[in-house]
Amino acid sequence: MASNSAWTELGLAPWLSSACTEMGLKRPSPIQLESIPAALSGRDVLGSAETGSGQTAAFALPILQALSIDPYGAFAVVLSPARALAAQIADQFLAFGAHMSVKVSVVVGGVDKMRQALELAQRPHIVIGTPGRLADHLRSTGTAVTMQNARFLVIDEADRLLELGFADDVSEVLK
Repeated sequence: MASNSAWTELGLAPWLSSACTEMGLKRPSPIQLESIPAALSGRDVLGSAETGSGQTAAFALPILQALSIDPYGAFAVVLSPARALAAQIADQFLAFGAHMSVKVSVVVGGVDKMRQALELAQRPHIVIGTPGRLADHLRSTGTAVTMQNARFLVIDEADRLLELGFADDVSEVLK
């Protein structure tokens, strides 16, 4: 049986440490070892790691811990270059945050925009989206007010976002 102590030593709350262990994460990966304590202390984090090395947990765990301390509206925005990756990130947030009933909204193209706008109006804790669709919502549906107080912004695979020509949409979201 894996021990929670490796996760707790990073500064994670016992419930999150247990969630990691329950999900089969025996010990933190290098990206998690470096980024989780920094994020928990409120520092900005820029990380790079190979696919499958636990990058999502590296940003999701500190966000969920901070959210558990002060839960309110749109708490974090995560930008993803692809719909499938946005869905995977959402699944990770839901799994790690299952004990706290975290509300996650995925905002991507190819899905009914009105349904997404209604979901965003419910003030989810975590908004995960592709830059184009999220920027479109910010411009046209009044979503900016909902997300203006977000405490975390994650730009996942930032290099791919810029390579794929999302710079203008990323700028729109940052505003």
